[in-house]
Amino acid sequence: MRAPGQHRDPLAGSATPVADDRRPEAGPVAILPEPTELMTEAVVNGGGSVAPLSAETRGVVWLGGAGSELDSTLRDNPQIGWVQLPLAGVDRFRPALSAQGDATLPLWTSAKGSFSEPVAEHAVALTLATLRQLPEKSRSSSWAHIKQGISLYGRHVLIVGAGGIAVEIMRLLKPFETEITIVRRSADPLPGAHRTVASDQLLSVLPDADVVILAAASTDETAQFIGERELAAMKSTAVLVNIARGPLIDTDALVSSLESGHLWGVGLDVTDPEPLPDSHPLWSAPRTVITSHAADTEEMIAPLLAERVRLNVAALHGDGAFVGIVDPIKGY
Repeated sequence: MRAPGQHRDPLAGSATPVADDRRPEAGPVAILPEPTELMTEAVVNGGGSVAPLSAETRGVVWLGGAGSELDSTLRDNPQIGWVQLPLAGVDRFRPALSAQGDATLPLWTSAKGSFSEPVAEHAVALTLATLRQLPEKSRSSSWAHIKQGISLYGRHVLIVGAGGIAVEIMRLLKPFETEITIVRRSADPLPGAHRTVASDQLLSVLPDADVVILAAASTDETAQFIGERELAAMKSTAVLVNIARGPLIDTDALVSSLESGHLWGVGLDVTDPEPLPDSHPLWSAPRTVITSHAADTEEMIAPLLAERVRLNVAALHGDGAFVGIVDPIKGY
């Protein structure tokens, strides 16, 4: 039984031990830039010990933003074999990941998958809000005599991405009996989807979609994945939802499409640029709702990240079954 507002990590308990050559040496963990009570407790509960950064440090729980401090920490401390990042998406840490190249250590883990429930919940909320035109209706100052809205039941939903968020979105959509197409790097079927296609087939499946939800990692391959051609290929009655990263959409092309009357609605939790400047035309674009990257609030994700840290500290000192392993070359 869940407590009110409680989220679960769908990847917990699903990890398998890493190969011996990727197995970090167990030892003290540094929480940087500054330790917090919650993360300290997580490390201890995982069977580890928290200590200031030193020659004895073997693991790092990084709670800061992207920047040169993490890069220099790793350069100056080659004995560090495991790094836990605080976010699900790791695009902000691309320089540090790229610097590692094909070296097996340090082993990187992120929060990917652990925030699936709150982010998927937000994706469905944005989908319903745009289909039912709630942004426009909530701003009305007089009674509307024409009833407008599109039902989600039985619609064709296209999800870009096949990670934990996509899987949770599919689970939440089951009561609506939707038809789901997954777009991912390969055409390997994703269990639960009606159809899975490779990303190079996007243009062939977009015209059939009533709802397009972006839930993919931000990489060089997904930059402006939805641009002028893709927007034009979508139905005029389709809605577009982005709960992934802003750069997946060509912002200028999206504004032009909305201003021309194309698309029924757009729900954006993330934007490019971000934060979105007050004067940006997206704020006044028609049929658009922007939620300022609030899909996973601190209150929601802090306990999920702490549990991910606990699991990975237990892996460091135990069987090596780390959760949320990041591929430095692929960038996710």
